[in-house]
Amino acid sequence: MTRTCFEFSCFLFGTYCTEMAKGLIWATAEDLARNRGQVLSLYHQLLRSLNSPDLPLNLAARLAKKAEVRAIFMVASEERSLHNIQDLFDAADYSLSLLRKGEIPKYIQ
Repeated sequence: MTRTCFEFSCFLFGTYCTEMAKGLIWATAEDLARNRGQVLSLYHQLLRSLNSPDLPLNLAARLAKKAEVRAIFMVASEERSLHNIQDLFDAADYSLSLLRKGEIPKYIQ
């Protein structure tokens, strides 16, 4: 499959063109907009769950974990692969389930 110069520039610079939106691998702008609510919900739930008194964390550790969550979400916000986005959702759900049990995930990813 040959790519046009326009498609290649869209791919390099992270913009979306209609030809690439038909692909099965890369997220389209519509996919990203559709996931926005779920991403914000997971983000807020993770930050709220870190405030739980069931977790054996002092204030400094809580703030460090919250900073870690923020950093992960900022880096993940640039992800465009549908498979990687789904993996990030799964990891966030798993980490949230551990936090709700009062356990600290070894790596919140």
